[in-house]
Amino acid sequence: MRKEYKLKVSTKKKKLFIYLFFFLCGLFLSFKYINSLNINYKNKRLTEFILDKATYKKGYTKTLIKNTFLDIYKNPTKYLININTKVKNEQETLIPATNLDNSNKPLIYIYNTHQTEEYASSNILEFTIKPTVTMANYILEDIFNSNSYKTLVEERNIKEILNQNNWKYSNSYQASRIFLETSKETHPTLKYFIDVHRDSLKKERTTITINDKSYAKLLFIVGLENKTYNDNLMFTTEINNCLNTKYPNLSKGIYKKSGPGVNGIYNQDFSPYTILIEIGGYENTTTEVLNSSIAFSECFMEVISIYESSRNN
Repeated sequence: MRKEYKLKVSTKKKKLFIYLFFFLCGLFLSFKYINSLNINYKNKRLTEFILDKATYKKGYTKTLIKNTFLDIYKNPTKYLININTKVKNEQETLIPATNLDNSNKPLIYIYNTHQTEEYASSNILEFTIKPTVTMANYILEDIFNSNSYKTLVEERNIKEILNQNNWKYSNSYQASRIFLETSKETHPTLKYFIDVHRDSLKKERTTITINDKSYAKLLFIVGLENKTYNDNLMFTTEINNCLNTKYPNLSKGIYKKSGPGVNGIYNQDFSPYTILIEIGGYENTTTEVLNSSIAFSECFMEVISIYESSRNN
């Protein structure tokens, strides 16, 4: 009787082991397939959850990871379908600026000339999606809107413009110029324009610890081939000075560029309040980008509050 009982128990264990083995293999292959799609990090809802102040301070990210696993476990097919739908949506026709919401009268416009610049994947949330500079857009948008500075984030695809005009990647600033002009035409209240990039240097050169918190270093670019570059330089300098005061050494300063082999203008002739900022590098994590984006937003709002108060007086 005992031998028969042991045999039954042994058989159950084998079945359980086989089931777990095939389940884990299936899960691994599913993740591997999804990861091969190289999907960019453009999930605004997920970004907003991660950026929620309570979530960030209290460490509820673990709960989100757990819920993500449970969701995939319960319905992996649905998850794959949703991912493939996102890929399909990326290939749809470019949304014209005239279709954007015009009811909120935005003041700040955030965009990325190089939308595909990526950051390091640092946790399971990023296993199937690549965090890019577009992530920083939503961080800044959330902070600005929370402080009554209405913000418009560009969600159209630069690649679409390049393809439509048979332009190369080097023509990206021409492509983003189209976004600037059409957005300003549709939203005349836009005044401040932020082009978010990331650096290509190693992490030791793009990271700093301030008060036991890790940050992605910031760098501002000003093109000297813009005839009125002094206006852009003055505006950028005010933001940079604020950062130097509040977060010493977080900013690597202002890099002035001109001459052969560089753009030299970076669309800064579009407005005296157009800035180009690099947030960290390709090895920086989302947490480091978050910390630096918060720091930058503080100084950016401090500077424009002076401009806006003087205009209203």
